[in-house]
Parts: sequence; structure tokens; C-alpha cells
Amino acid sequence: MTNPEILFEDDDLIVANKPAGLLVIPDRFNHELPSMNKLLEAYTGEKIYVVHRLDRDTSGVICFAKNENAHRELSMKFQEHDVAKFYAGIVMGRVLQEQGRIESPIAEHPYIKGKMVVTQRGKASVTDYRVVEAWPMHSLLQFQIHTGRTHQIRVHMQSMGHPILCDELYGDGKPFYVSSIKRRFKLADKEEGERPLLARLALHAYRLAFEKADGTPINVEAPLPKDMAATVNQLNKWCRLPRNPTL
Repeated sequence: MTNPEILFEDDDLIVANKPAGLLVIPDRFNHELPSMNKLLEAYTGEKIYVVHRLDRDTSGVICFAKNENAHRELSMKFQEHDVAKFYAGIVMGRVLQEQGRIESPIAEHPYIKGKMVVTQRGKASVTDYRVVEAWPMHSLLQFQIHTGRTHQIRVHMQSMGHPILCDELYGDGKPFYVSSIKRRFKLADKEEGERPLLARLALHAYRLAFEKADGTPINVEAPLPKDMAATVNQLNKWCRLPRNPTL
């Protein structure tokens, strides 16, 4: 595992770009697996304090504290929802309403461990979304979450009928292939089988913004990772919607 990509660092905090597939903290059942906090501790040579989490298959901006005071202050900001958290996601289907707010409460699934569900008995959950690009069978959305429930965006989008692409828990989990959108697709001569363009949850935390206790503004962004950017490019190439002639 290579060194983590550091997006910002000072005496109090370190912000990194987490790759998809990497745990934030060690899994209690798989202690030998690499994790983001352990990689950062190896990089800094210091103890790293976890402030918030990203799902294992979600990539993007994540913040850690480098001392106890910063950990306490940052944790309070996240608990009080005083942090702007923005995500980008590719979802199944064309989302016709270009922007909106989802306020469906979320709770643990009554029977399936590790899964969440929309229910009136759940905790208040607020997700804003905006359609960035749309194709006949997919959409690229920007999300801002105002609460931090487990799997919040994934659950809310499933509840709308637009699960995140390649989501194994809330969607069909199928990888995305160019052949699914390109007519008369042909493999290159040397290829034995088609490789998926995207084979993980199509969700990326692209921006995190807040103020430190001393008033210093922190605004960190991470561009779309290669697999998601390549998927967007191919969708634009083969599935672009025709222009409305009345506009």
C-alpha cells in the first residue's frame, strides 16, 4: 500500500484522500487489513485520532485529528453538524427532479445486520441533492448531507428508486461495463474478456469545509477518482441526451 494522498496538514489535523476499498479504522474481524488511520500513523509517526468515517467502498476527503484537543473540537463540530460535507455519486436511472431535499428518517434494518432502512421510527436524516449530469439510464448527482447517519446517501437514494451504481447492499451491485452502453462493442484483439469500468460503489466525498476553533477556514476538495471520471466520460460519449429544440 502506497502512502496516502495528503490534501491538507497542519499541527492539529490532517486531511487525506481515501481510496475506495480502504477501511478508515481496522476491522475487528480482520485486524491484518490496512486502514486509513494506520497508514497515516505510519506516515506521520504520531498517533492519529478518528473524527468521522467513510464507508469502505466510498472514496474521498476524510479528516483526522493529530492531538486530543483538536480531536475534541473537531468531533464536536461533526456531532453538531457544523461541517459542510459534499459528495458526488452516479445513480441508477434518470433523476427528473433536478434538485431536492430528502428528509426520510433512517434506522437499522430490523432483520439484516449492517443494513439501514427508511422508517418513521428512525433518526432524523437530511440529504440535499442536485443533478449535475443526466443520461437515459444514469445520473451524476451532487449531495450535501446535513446529518451523518450510517449509509445515509445510499439509503436515501434507494428510497427514491435511484440506488448508487454498483451498490451491493442497496442496489443490484453489478459492475459497470462499457458494453452496456456502447452499441456494437468489440473487445480488443489481445483481451480475453471485458474488464468493468467501475466495480465499486460510485460514491465519492469530494469536499469538506469547516472552521477550526481559532477561526481558520478549512476547505479541502478531491477530484473524482479515475474510475468514476472514466464512467462519466463514457456516459457522455455514448449516452448523451439530445438537446431540446425548444430551448
